[in-house]
Amino acid sequence: MAAQIIREWSGIQQFPLATQTKLLELLGKLNQENVSTLTILVMGKGGVGKSSTVNSIVGERVVAVSAFQSEGPRPVMVSRTRAGFTLNIIDTPGLVEGGYVNDQALEIIKRFLLNKTIDVLLFVDRLDAYRMDNLDAQIVKAITDNFGREIWQRGLVVLTHAQMLPPDGLSYEEFLSRRSEALLKVVRDGARMKLQDKQGSSIPIVLVENGGRCNKNDDDEKILLNGISWIPNLVKMIVEVALNKGRGILVDKKLIDGPNPNQRGKRFIPLILAFQFLVVKLIKGSIADDIPRQSKLAWEIEDDISRGTEPAWEQ
Repeated sequence: MAAQIIREWSGIQQFPLATQTKLLELLGKLNQENVSTLTILVMGKGGVGKSSTVNSIVGERVVAVSAFQSEGPRPVMVSRTRAGFTLNIIDTPGLVEGGYVNDQALEIIKRFLLNKTIDVLLFVDRLDAYRMDNLDAQIVKAITDNFGREIWQRGLVVLTHAQMLPPDGLSYEEFLSRRSEALLKVVRDGARMKLQDKQGSSIPIVLVENGGRCNKNDDDEKILLNGISWIPNLVKMIVEVALNKGRGILVDKKLIDGPNPNQRGKRFIPLILAFQFLVVKLIKGSIADDIPRQSKLAWEIEDDISRGTEPAWEQ
């Protein structure tokens, strides 16, 4: 396998000066915490804007995006370095194929991630997807089954197409609140979070608008309808998750292969053996107690017959 090519992060210079300043401040914050590498895993359904978001963060067209072509069949890792810091972003194929979760795509993603440490998960969906269904829950469950519940502790929910106007009768804030809560409920349920985890969990929601017609402020930064400059805000949330959630998740062979079926239930073997020993001991004891009684009963029957009397139960 060819070595990963790490290029200078020249795309950062394509951002407006105000955005560049904010991004460099965030990189400085990572440097102060002795974080020299950050690896971001981007996952979700196809067509929700994963690749476009990767391009927006890097500031370059590093991943091909086309509305008329399907996504690539394999993950792609883009690596950029600046001032001793390395940013890795892993774009992945969509997790749905023919209306079902694509287990083959998940297997390919896991193999690609072997020996890599995931610092942040970006779970991408669209803000203008009005309804959640069982497929959404299956996607979250599949990610959880393959990477463990801990992956959501390092998760950000990214909602693209954030410049949309809400349906009639709803304010932007109210629609965002409803959409966010519906999606977070699916994530919590699909990740099988315990009650205390649900109460204490705070998976951040970040809004993204990759469209070329995105509004801009006076500093020429891309902004959302709420006025937030979304690129530095997204990177800010990524940095906060990376710094506040401890060590990243190492994707090792044990995680890829899953639990060894030969090891399942081994911890119960001593209990089973002890139970079997107890049962055998009780049976032997019962037999030992029953032998004298049975012998005496046989002797009494023989004595009754010799005297010409019938056993008591036959009278």
